[in-house]
Amino acid sequence: MPVLVKIPTQLRPAAGGAAETEVDGATVQEVLDGLFDRFEELRARIYDDDGSLRRFVNVYLAGEDIRFLDGLSTPVADGAELTILPAVAGG
Repeated sequence: MPVLVKIPTQLRPAAGGAAETEVDGATVQEVLDGLFDRFEELRARIYDDDGSLRRFVNVYLAGEDIRFLDGLSTPVADGAELTILPAVAGG
């Protein structure tokens, strides 16, 4: 069973306008790799040049920030929901 990936409004142009998509993967890393296979433009918006999450991009698995779990190595259960949420700043 695939993982449901929620794509925020500001990243949808890089995802062909998709608000969500289903991707297979056993870890957050595998799910994101599958997402990038489908929407390559998202890779540069989510990852730094060294392949780590950009500092301002938050990823939540079932509502839990993966930075407080096992990061990109966090296991993902079938049918889980992964949410990508870039931080928004302003003044």
